[in-house]
Amino acid sequence: MLSILLLNGPNLNLLGKREPEVYGRETLQDVVKRLEKVMQEWDGHLEHCQSNHEGDLIDAIHRAKGVHNGIIINPGAFTHYSYAIRDALAAVEIPTIEVHISNVHKREEFRHTSVIAPVVIGQIVGLGIDGYEWALRSLAARVQSK
Repeated sequence: MLSILLLNGPNLNLLGKREPEVYGRETLQDVVKRLEKVMQEWDGHLEHCQSNHEGDLIDAIHRAKGVHNGIIINPGAFTHYSYAIRDALAAVEIPTIEVHISNVHKREEFRHTSVIAPVVIGQIVGLGIDGYEWALRSLAARVQSK
């Protein structure tokens, strides 16, 4: 059975309220419901974890080994400096896609670098919350073809 872990980092619990001109008006719960509906197409399971704490995300990544076929992660600000999250993803060797709602490359300079990118399959940036669905569909196709 297909099982995907969806991880969202700091401040993503404020989706729909935080800078809606950048991140949109849909909430994180809207994102989760949408992806759960997509997972029904594969009769799969989606587990979601959002935390503003780096260690919580790392613990979730560690627990994913042997449980989930793939990970979708929006690390939020941890994208730019969390070598600990990067190392956790590398250690568990689970196919992972990094998602960002906004186009980070059109924003402030500090947002242009991801320390996570070298250990993931790829990134989806700038497609709003649609990016989560594209990540899920791509990840599901990859892990099911193996």
